[in-house]
Amino acid sequence: MTHVAACPACAVAPLAQETARNARPPDAVLSIPSLHCAACIGKVERALSALPGVDSARVNLSLKRVSVHGPDVSDDSIIKVLKGAGYDAYPLDLTLLEAGQDPVGRGLLIRLAIAGFAMMNVMLFSVAVWSGASDATRDLFHLISALISLPAVLFCGQPFFANAWSALRVGALNMDVPISLAILLAAGMSLFEVLNGGAHAYFDAALSLTFFLLIGRYLDHRSRSSARSAAKELAALEVQTAQRIDAGQATKVAVSALRVGDRLVIPTGVRVPVDGTLNSPSALSDRSFLTGESSAQTLTKGDPVQAGEINQGAPFEMTATAVGEDTTLRRVANLVEMAENSRNSYTNLADRAARIYAPAVHLLALLAFVVWVWISGDIRFALNIAVAVLIITCPCALGLAVPAVATAAIARLYGMGFLVKSGTALERLAEIDVAVFDKTGTLTLSSSTGKITSLSDQQAGVARRLAQSSDHPVSRGLLAVLPPVQPAALTEINEIPGFGMQARLKGQAVRMGRGSWLGAGFDGLGLKIGDDPAIPLPLTDIPRPGVQTALEGLRSMGIAPQILSGDSEKPVQDLAAQIGIKDIQFNVSATQKHAYLTGMQQAGHRVLMVGDGLNDTASLAAAHASVAPASALDASRSAADIVLLRETLAEFPLLLKIARATTRLSRQNFAIAAGYNAIAVPVALLGYASPLIAAIAMSVSSLTVLANAMRIRVIR
Repeated sequence: MTHVAACPACAVAPLAQETARNARPPDAVLSIPSLHCAACIGKVERALSALPGVDSARVNLSLKRVSVHGPDVSDDSIIKVLKGAGYDAYPLDLTLLEAGQDPVGRGLLIRLAIAGFAMMNVMLFSVAVWSGASDATRDLFHLISALISLPAVLFCGQPFFANAWSALRVGALNMDVPISLAILLAAGMSLFEVLNGGAHAYFDAALSLTFFLLIGRYLDHRSRSSARSAAKELAALEVQTAQRIDAGQATKVAVSALRVGDRLVIPTGVRVPVDGTLNSPSALSDRSFLTGESSAQTLTKGDPVQAGEINQGAPFEMTATAVGEDTTLRRVANLVEMAENSRNSYTNLADRAARIYAPAVHLLALLAFVVWVWISGDIRFALNIAVAVLIITCPCALGLAVPAVATAAIARLYGMGFLVKSGTALERLAEIDVAVFDKTGTLTLSSSTGKITSLSDQQAGVARRLAQSSDHPVSRGLLAVLPPVQPAALTEINEIPGFGMQARLKGQAVRMGRGSWLGAGFDGLGLKIGDDPAIPLPLTDIPRPGVQTALEGLRSMGIAPQILSGDSEKPVQDLAAQIGIKDIQFNVSATQKHAYLTGMQQAGHRVLMVGDGLNDTASLAAAHASVAPASALDASRSAADIVLLRETLAEFPLLLKIARATTRLSRQNFAIAAGYNAIAVPVALLGYASPLIAAIAMSVSSLTVLANAMRIRVIR
């Protein structure tokens, strides 16, 4: 029997094709805010993989997104499949999102590795010189050290050189100016000594200085946010296409082509693309992303509709009244962008210290050079002392003071369930005196945390079947709390927008919806089977675990809690009474929230905002500090300084204690650095510290600062 050897290329072709498919950019990316666990990942990916035309689907749980490969699959079909799986999904515009890479951090790590490698090699030659190598051997070792050090210093010091040049170019000073001078002068003086047969070279000092400073710079980078702009996230969430009515026919057009006065049809489950007025007799709209209102709103002809709302009922028609930059969604995005720009002007402790420290260091080094030239007349000796002063006063410890503490605090907070995204978040959080909370999704969890046990199997089966037939948020919440029984076999199922669901069970009418519609004596959700009395279905928001502990902790720290919600009056008042908050506001729009927070801060308050909805995004960005739960909209998580990864709020007071400790320890580190300088500077000025001794002393001070930063781990 003849065996034909497989062609190696043919054998790996399927794998290569699969790799190529996964490597290319996705054909569609959708936001799925309700993703929360590994089970969700499998459910979403299996549902989409079964959709004809989908090559692959990959879920990113941290970003709450799914990337779909399949050029012939429409967003509408993907959304429909995900709705069937129990998830709301929203298309994202990939061109408006960043790639999510971190070239700055990667570049710093590469420079840090090169500086460390070069420093170790140069120190080997330095040990030989210290051990007694002299004359030609010493000069050879110095030249080899120069060949290793100079390229390494010039490459690894670029982050400092670039920032220093940017400051000098506009006639200013920053922390990187003395850093750059110390590095360049140490390397330059060493090269001068070597070329002139000098006995001392300080290449190891220049490299160790660069190495320690790069550690500080990388820690600082790690403590800063790598998240996208929340304004860009909002723009990416906008609807990209719409159904415009032309000559009586619905035509799919780009939203950018819409004009005021255009008539549009909004299919069931689709977001409204522009602001307008309702032409249909009625509509059911989910405004939770815009207002925080937990239940869908019933609209009547002539009522306004806003970009970002979701049609939860039958398809309706509308007339556009605002498009492009004038829509509600775009105005909120503009508010967020302005708030982000305002927040970015906050100056951290290290930068404030640099304003004083940088010019003082230069003046001190210059003074040392002039005085020693006048005393000794030896420019070479005077320059060595000036370099030693620059190195010994080099702000390495100061450069590590804030990022070392911040990184230790961020690592601990992450273990507690808090993801810190902003470099100055903890400093700002330590200053707050008022905490403003949104209600729905922030102080409360979905009602799925409770179970309805008062129904018979038949009643539960009817309720489950009716709930499965509706896309209403209340129906989705009800499915999670009903007993896991077999759905009843119903016929003639129909949804009455704004009221509920109706059907027939073995010839008798069944209804589920508002108590007033069922003829019951209660206002909430109920179920009515035939002529039997309506049965109330208790479906209410449940306070998030740890709320009481969080509020008590905030009050003990002198921080007043408030509720600022877009929800209606009764749900807000009920929750406030339950958890003990007296200062409440309800029916508050996104712009009103932003205006309220801005007004409070103009009055001198430092406000912490905690929220999760689109209506909270501008407020999260404008607040002095902000927190969003992991279940929040992408844009809200991007706007927030800190993301709450767990359901409980019990650790919230400890978050603020650690933030305050971070500022306290950072100031202690500044004091350590100042005390070190108070001892070391006179030694250098008197000529008793060579650049090498100065570099060793600088390293000791840096290690002391790092050790002090680790104390953040014991804060309770």
